[in-house]
Amino acid sequence: MPDKHAVLSASSCYRWLACPPSAKECAKLPDTSSEFARQGTDAHTLCEFKVKTALGQKLEDPTKSLTYFDEKMAECTDEYAQFVMECLAAAKASCKDPLIMIEQRLDFSKWVPGGFGTGDCLIVADDILTVIDYKYGLGVLVDAEKNPQMMCYALGALNLFDGIYDIRQVSMTIFQPRRDNVSTCTISKDELLHWAGTVLKPTAELAAKGEGEYKAGDHCRFCKIKATCRKRAEYNLELARYDFAVPSMLQDEEIEAVLSKADELVNWAGDVKEYALQQALSGKQWDGWKLVEGRSNRRYVNEDAVATKVEEAGFDPYEKKLLGITAMTKQLGKKRFEELLSDLVEKPQGKPVLVPESDKRSAMHTAADDFNDEK
Repeated sequence: MPDKHAVLSASSCYRWLACPPSAKECAKLPDTSSEFARQGTDAHTLCEFKVKTALGQKLEDPTKSLTYFDEKMAECTDEYAQFVMECLAAAKASCKDPLIMIEQRLDFSKWVPGGFGTGDCLIVADDILTVIDYKYGLGVLVDAEKNPQMMCYALGALNLFDGIYDIRQVSMTIFQPRRDNVSTCTISKDELLHWAGTVLKPTAELAAKGEGEYKAGDHCRFCKIKATCRKRAEYNLELARYDFAVPSMLQDEEIEAVLSKADELVNWAGDVKEYALQQALSGKQWDGWKLVEGRSNRRYVNEDAVATKVEEAGFDPYEKKLLGITAMTKQLGKKRFEELLSDLVEKPQGKPVLVPESDKRSAMHTAADDFNDEK
């Protein structure tokens, strides 16, 4: 579940570890909740119910009270509950009586002032601590490898159990079903504690005092001051020296420099425009700019009434359309879908996209590669 009210929260440590002063700056601004965040909260509530029910606890089904519940959420939370139970079964194979805790509050204030969070699932089996975090989000693929949020949760769990269990290894897993992503990172307890003492604690102390250097980068994505941050503006405006230059006149290394910042530049410009719009809606006057109505399309005010009137006039207001693959799978069931339609479904090659070398996808084979192979 999301951390609430912690200035140096685990969920934001990716940002304040890179840019310590941003923590106190963000704390000055009110918290806002997006539709995506509320959707994630509903998904976590359902996950908690399903896992605890699978463990034999009798709880009231929260489904009717969830604003964003749909079939996809039902499917994803089923997958999560099944995954947790599989992890527990694996732990039982090597440990007679493993401990499992769901939605456990974790305190890692030994390393981070006021630091706390909530672990979705913890399993302790002899010398292995397993931390599982459920991510319902679709937009950002989350990797468990040296993930500071997961490492903070693991530290909080060590704080709970290390005096009771002789923990030597820590396994951290991100379960992100809507991205078909199950990512696991395993490190030794000693490695985790070394990172906590040499990286996390000193940086957290700077962040708590509002000290350290501002730094722009990918971590700006969810920062509250991203639209007005001077360091981020300077970072993106470095590209201004390439303005008015025809790309073919740039050197390869210059084009590579632009590519490395192009996405962030577009995001920054969008953030500034959105900030300026919200300020204008609140009464701010920007020199040379004005608010106007954007384009809109006509729409029915009452679809049922439209359908009734068209039918009364002797026409069919509906179109017959083949169900999409997701809807068809739901109607037939996965097994029956595969039996009937597996030879009638294809996944076409995706449109070429230029991405950083660090992207996990395999490089495409191009016509130029074929030409070079023939030489």
